[in-house]
Amino acid sequence: MSDDWRSAIEHQREQKDSYFADDPRSPIPQDEPFDGLSYFPIDEDYRFVVPLETYDDPETVIVGTSTDGEQEYHRWGEFRVTIDDEDVPVQAYKSDPSDDRLWVPFRDETSGQETYGAGRYLDLEPDTHRRADGWVLDFNEAYNPTCAYSDRYECPLPPTENWLGVAVRAGEKDYE
Repeated sequence: MSDDWRSAIEHQREQKDSYFADDPRSPIPQDEPFDGLSYFPIDEDYRFVVPLETYDDPETVIVGTSTDGEQEYHRWGEFRVTIDDEDVPVQAYKSDPSDDRLWVPFRDETSGQETYGAGRYLDLEPDTHRRADGWVLDFNEAYNPTCAYSDRYECPLPPTENWLGVAVRAGEKDYE
């Protein structure tokens, strides 16, 4: 397997650190020192190419937010992966049924200890994550929602069906 995907993740991480440090729209408060984000080492064991089992009639679900609000999503389908010898179902959502991108919010056994307590996200873009043999579900790309850095943001919380019963030691760690 080519290491191009590793280089792409490293580049994404560098770009995010640069944005957070220098851009006036950064979620990091301007008066707060910023030394970069922390990540787990990139690990191929958390990268999967799997089919999405789409639902014939996607259910509309109400998702709570970090500010006690609610947002509507469509439960679009399910991925199944194996992490630490456990079969793990992972739900994928869309905010708009006509959109091709998928949103995968999740909590796992690292949440609140090594990673942000409310959970993390994966965004799956059809141009970069969809392949002929399935979708690239790469937890090395997992990131914290903006509310992890500042309470001025409202973030949707992962539905309980995506509270994974395994530790996902990949992607972004908790922001201190």
